[in-house]
Amino acid sequence: MSSIKKVVLAYSGGLDTSIILKWIKNTYQCEVVTFTADLGQGEELDGVEAKALATGATKAYVEDIREEYAKDFVFPMLRAAALYEGRYLLGTSIARPLIAKRMCEIAQLEGAQAVAHGATGKGNDQVRFELATMALAPKLKTIAPWRDWDMKSRTDLVAYAEEHGIPVPVTKKNPWSQDANLLHVSFEGGELEDPWNAPDPGCHRYCTPIEQAPDRPEEITLDFEAGDPVALNGKALSPAQMVLTLNQIAGRHGIGRVDMVENRFVGMKSRGVYETPGGTVLHIAKRDLEGLCLDREVMHLRDSLIPRYAEMVYYGYWFAPEREALQVLVDKTQEKVTGTVRLKLYKGNCVPVGRKSPYSMYRMDLATFEEDAVYDQADAAGFIKLVGLRLKGRMAGK
Repeated sequence: MSSIKKVVLAYSGGLDTSIILKWIKNTYQCEVVTFTADLGQGEELDGVEAKALATGATKAYVEDIREEYAKDFVFPMLRAAALYEGRYLLGTSIARPLIAKRMCEIAQLEGAQAVAHGATGKGNDQVRFELATMALAPKLKTIAPWRDWDMKSRTDLVAYAEEHGIPVPVTKKNPWSQDANLLHVSFEGGELEDPWNAPDPGCHRYCTPIEQAPDRPEEITLDFEAGDPVALNGKALSPAQMVLTLNQIAGRHGIGRVDMVENRFVGMKSRGVYETPGGTVLHIAKRDLEGLCLDREVMHLRDSLIPRYAEMVYYGYWFAPEREALQVLVDKTQEKVTGTVRLKLYKGNCVPVGRKSPYSMYRMDLATFEEDAVYDQADAAGFIKLVGLRLKGRMAGK
């Protein structure tokens, strides 16, 4: 007899987790408690509690954790200027540790022996969920049906759902696997599995197609305090509302869409389309403000660590000691990243056009091309001789 009597399942109400719920009940003969995180995905949550209970859950948690997500996960990552492989703003990756954290907390509350997820054996999410669980609740077992059952494809799952009367949101008109939250939406599968294929015109959600974006630019201002955005156009907003509002504004202008082939942690390449309108604007604006506020060597040191930090998030090491240690360094660099950036939004482009800060390190009297009284240009000759000594030394004896 299985020692697992109760399982907490990360449940979206979509194809995979709807079938997983019933499969776990039948396989383990146990109770299943579902947890659905409201991370800003919107209408996808309509009726999800009723659906979970109707599919066999003994209890269904549906929780709005948008503010925690933005404040404690998205914003720290943005302070680090994290980009995976120089392009991906990690919208799916950064959501997983929070979902896992809350699952572990519910498992303790419910007296569960295991947690479960719907990530496939080919994907990154299985690693993210399970590494987070190992870090936070190492005694919990993890059930990953995609690695255990005999169903091999989403086609098999659709057939299973039809056989058991489980409604699913995947149709021939909507063939993509999607993951949405307040930071981004991702598209995978369908025609995207061939890297040569252009995305179908229907493969849009947050971003207006460039051809349909407004023909006139829009200017906005963003205020930052210690590396975090605090106000949009002079209006203070909470972290979640900041991202959601920027999604609407930037998305209208087609900003933040990336189509890329990336390297998954498990070893394969995959192709995905990501729409991150608000996050893209925040990333560009803060990096621009850093040019005004950050010491050169501090900026270059932080920048050298961006790939490492991004890998920690992408690979699932959010709760690892190295990420926590690196976050301390990152946050130290951001203490004086405070000020305002003015940006122009136009047909997929986000262009900073002005910036100011009470901690500005920019000195007009030093940078001017006009006559000044603070910089002796003759000093540059000695500077160049000293920094070039090693280059001259390479030619000695030749």
